[in-house]
Amino acid sequence: MARRPAKKAAARAKRKEQKQEKQVQNIYKPVEIELRTEMQKRAWDSMDKNLITFLLGSAGSGKTFLATAYAINAVLSKQCDKIVLTRPIVESGEKLGFLPGTFGEKVNPYMQPLYDTMEIMVGRGGAQRELINKSIVLAPLCYMRGRTFNDAICIFDEAQNATYPQLKLFLSRFGQNTKYIITGDPQQSDLYSKDVPLTEVVQRLRSVTAINAIKFSNADVVRHPLVAEILKKL
Repeated sequence: MARRPAKKAAARAKRKEQKQEKQVQNIYKPVEIELRTEMQKRAWDSMDKNLITFLLGSAGSGKTFLATAYAINAVLSKQCDKIVLTRPIVESGEKLGFLPGTFGEKVNPYMQPLYDTMEIMVGRGGAQRELINKSIVLAPLCYMRGRTFNDAICIFDEAQNATYPQLKLFLSRFGQNTKYIITGDPQQSDLYSKDVPLTEVVQRLRSVTAINAIKFSNADVVRHPLVAEILKKL
């Protein structure tokens, strides 16, 4: 007679555990993404199939959004544990000078476009945002020497402002179970040089297996129709 209560208790515990697992799966399920243009669909497909994807071209075509969205869904679906964020610390023709505060506070202004996308996808709070916040690794280029990125989606944003050595440094940090997404618009570089290193890097790597480049045009702008018209004229 003593065995029956024990069996019932074990069955209840198992049902409770299964219910909790199902709740966790629902909380952390990937976010549905609306791909608004054919090039965005190609970009998403490229990120799925390749280890390194360059997203190049017009402002407002969704490059940063796509990269961040892909990384968020990779974490939510347990494909990787980390989202590594980096971008060149270059102002757009205006010097802000010394930025006070902690390390995170110094680099946060440069990472804000990526954080904006996170807010759109998973909100400011809640279980999903908490998981994503824990997964984020800020990796400024100046501290990247000697590192290896494993089990991560690594986003190099605004890469048109990176030098050739910086791009080489980032690309050589590649580790196991990792994907790179590199975004940039060679037409909007803030470097004081005639040639944009990002363009040369893409050309040199175009024949390497598992590396692909998606090039957006003004026709792919989704930010606002006026942006496309401005880019045509300027």
